[in-house]
Parts: sequence; structure tokens; C-alpha cells
Amino acid sequence: MWVARRFLSSVIQRAQYVGQPGSFLRPQQGSPPELELRYVQCTCCWRSRVPVAGFETLNATISFPSEPCQVDQSRPLDAYYTLEQQAAILQLLNNAPAAELACVKLLRGRKSLNIVEYRTKNGPFKTLESVVNVPLLKHKSAVVVFNSILNPVKKERKVKIRLVKFIKPDVDKSQLEDANTIVSIVCGTNKVAWAHVDRGMTVLDWQHLECPNFLKGNYMASAYLNDVSSVVALLPSADFYIIEKSSISVQNTSLFPVMAHMRSVEAMLFALLEPKNFPSDSNSPPKVLNMVRTAVGRHFGLMVGESRTSGAQIVRQLMTESVTQKLPRINVPQEMLVKYRNSFQLGRRGGGGGEELCDALLQAVAFYELLSESSC
Repeated sequence: MWVARRFLSSVIQRAQYVGQPGSFLRPQQGSPPELELRYVQCTCCWRSRVPVAGFETLNATISFPSEPCQVDQSRPLDAYYTLEQQAAILQLLNNAPAAELACVKLLRGRKSLNIVEYRTKNGPFKTLESVVNVPLLKHKSAVVVFNSILNPVKKERKVKIRLVKFIKPDVDKSQLEDANTIVSIVCGTNKVAWAHVDRGMTVLDWQHLECPNFLKGNYMASAYLNDVSSVVALLPSADFYIIEKSSISVQNTSLFPVMAHMRSVEAMLFALLEPKNFPSDSNSPPKVLNMVRTAVGRHFGLMVGESRTSGAQIVRQLMTESVTQKLPRINVPQEMLVKYRNSFQLGRRGGGGGEELCDALLQAVAFYELLSESSC
């Protein structure tokens, strides 16, 4: 035993790293035989081979890079997958609808729509390399998508349907998915705006109403009720009414008058829009729901810290895509495009109702998209 230990000790003392990791100087004459190199495949790309020495005592010091291997963009992506794997990937990319594609890692949101638009315009993908022509999909992200298609993450199915987290009060997700239309309502300091949108992402109605009694005097209940009732009289019929839940903190005393105003209008909308037989009819869900304002802001990347910035630029982009793309994110009728084409310019103040109109539309879009993502 002691002879074996002495032999191993002399080998370790003579071995020195030169050049690439895992290679050793040839021992001098009379020394033990040269160490045999062994290789470990990279678990990221399954192509790169990391050389290591044969003795476990030497292997213990080998460390692997924390960053994943870079895809060699000079080689076509098809070279890294078998014919069967290529066929499985292309089958999904060429036939799955946008909702199913959104369940694949990295394909949520705009990327899944871009894939559908690209194959509609250019025909089905014939090679994996052609997928990188899709906007927002490059080699590195394409590899993640392909691997996710081949090895999807299995999610445990729960017997009870989970409730949508961003909607209050709690409603079964299946009931929300059955809705044909919603009316998204946003209250401002002097107006209320709404957007009537169907499940096909088409805007049916989009307008606002000035409310002259808002934030005037001592919050006269009768005056507030007159303004809110005027709004309710104009609202179209829908399966659900989604009212924006403002995120004003009660600890910010300077904004307390605004918070009291928002809560007063919100309570009146709930009272006037909710059917009189609710909640006695336990079989029907509530028709009036709250959607948290910050959830919509995060969905569109409008949050800066705890504050939400203007969504005017995103709404202008949605309106442009409605005209220029075959499968836009939301369909805005021509008459509404003409009516509101100048309502969302930066720096525009008063009269246009721009911010409330923007927020009402963005809330409707976020509602359907977040509901679709939660189904994956």
C-alpha cells in the first residue's frame, strides 16, 4: 500500500499544466507512463469536449465555466440535431398556433406572433437555420427554443383550476376564458375611459367621457353619482367589466385626496354594473373585476421602480401594427385610427383624454395576453 502511495505522489509532483487544461509535460526517462487524457462533454451544447486527467486527485481541481458555450454561428443550426429532431422542431414551428407557441421557452409575447407572421408570409420553415430570419430570434435564442421543444418542461396538473392572480375578486380561469367580450375601464382625475374588446383582439368601442364633478368640492356623493351614472349609461354590454385598481399607497398622505377619489368612483362602478342578484346567485361569477395597474405596467415594461410611465408610445405602435401587419397584436378599426391618430403625442395636454384611453386599451390587451400565458 505504501509503495502505491509513494508512486502516486511522485506522479503528481512531476505533472505540470502547459497550454490547454488537462495536458501534461512528458515525464523524463525512467518516470511512470504518460497520463492518458480523458474527455467530458459539455452538458450545455453536448459538443465541446473538456480534457481532464485520468486521476481523480487531479480532476478535483478542474472547474468548468459558469457561462454556457457559445453557438458557432458559422455552422448551420441543422448540423447540431438529428433528422428526427429537426422534423419534430419544424413540425411544431410550422403548425402550432401562436397560443401554443407561447408555451415554449422564450416564445412568449411578440416572438410567437412573429413566427406565425413569418410562416404566413414566406411559407413553412424548411430548415432550422431559416428560423433565425424571424425578428427577435437569433442563433443563441433559437437553440434554447429548439431544446425546449425537444425537452418540454413537464408541469404537474392540478385538479382544481388555479385562480388568475392579477384579477380580484377571485374567479375561475375557465370562466374568464369563456368570455366573448370585456370592457376595460380606467378612471382619471376628470374623466373615465373604456375599451370594449372581444376575444379575437378586435376593438369594438373605445372612448372616454368628461366628468365635471370629479375632485370638486367635498366629494359630494350625489354629484359623483351623476357623473358615474352618465358613464355607465354609455358602456356597452360585456361578459366582464375590468376596472383598473390604482396602486396609490395609503402612506403617501399628499395623494390621499386622489386615492379617495379613485376609490369612490371604483365603488360606484362596482355597485352600478354588478347584477342585483349577485352574490345570491352562487352559480354565476361576478361581472365586475379589478385588475392591478402595476400588473399591466410590468406586462408592457412600463415600470420604473414602483412607478408606471406613460403607455402612449406602445399604443401608437399597436395602432401602426393594426394597419401594417397581417396578424397584429390587436385590431383597431379604421374609424378609430382616424379619430385617435393625434391623441397620443408626447407632451399633449388636456382635452384628448390620451392617458386614460391608452391605459384602457393596454389593460384590455394585457388581460387577454396574461390569461393566454397562464393557460400554458
